[in-house]
Amino acid sequence: MSKRDSKRLPHDFHLWTAVAATVDPLRRKGLLKMATGPLPLPVGEPQPELPKPPPARKPPRKAFLPPYQAPMANSPLPDKAVEPSVRKKVVRGRIEIDGTIDLHGMTQNEARGALYRFIQARFARGDRTILVITGKGLKTDNDYIAAMSERGVLRTMLPLWLNEPSLAPLVSGWSIAARGHGGEGAWYVRLRRS
Repeated sequence: MSKRDSKRLPHDFHLWTAVAATVDPLRRKGLLKMATGPLPLPVGEPQPELPKPPPARKPPRKAFLPPYQAPMANSPLPDKAVEPSVRKKVVRGRIEIDGTIDLHGMTQNEARGALYRFIQARFARGDRTILVITGKGLKTDNDYIAAMSERGVLRTMLPLWLNEPSLAPLVSGWSIAARGHGGEGAWYVRLRRS
């Protein structure tokens, strides 16, 4: 590290002088010295009243969202990736995508229900490969609302939904889609043979 040149002024010296000109210095006579006792009360003001007892508690309102349930530590999600050879064929267009569902703009409950109905219908038709578009989710560091580091609730929840007992027997695997089909905002879902 280089030492600061004492003859050279800092680059923001003009800013400092402009701000310093607007500040009034504190009066030394008006400052209180730190003592061990309580601070003196101003002269002429009445003594504060004793605090009132807290009001009676109201019954708790119904929660806006259901309480968070952490995933079971003992039962990790099985790795159900689409076979690499099948994924490569889908990316290159040798295996056609039989259906696409877009979950943008849906709440978790709406998206879960739509996904369940879509997979049931496609499985009944005998389709094998579907594309589920969840979106990447918001990620901007500029806004206060978007300060959360977690990206895409639907994107995060899709593997959990596909692993539920109602859908797990129908699904053989899933993996993130190629850039041409939506990249990180979409998933290939491979259905079992009916």
